[in-house]
Amino acid sequence: MAKKVVASLQTAGKDYAKVIKMTKSPKSGAYSFKEEVILTDQVKDYFAKK
Repeated sequence: MAKKVVASLQTAGKDYAKVIKMTKSPKSGAYSFKEEVILTDQVKDYFAKK
């Protein structure tokens, strides 16, 4: 199923990247992961913001 999503994103004419950001919970100390598909131009801005 993931291959279909990637294939459909490539035909759109723009470059996309799947980013995974790891965040630590201040309460329990456990890590959680947030996944998003964004434009490659916005990758640096995505990781720069908190």
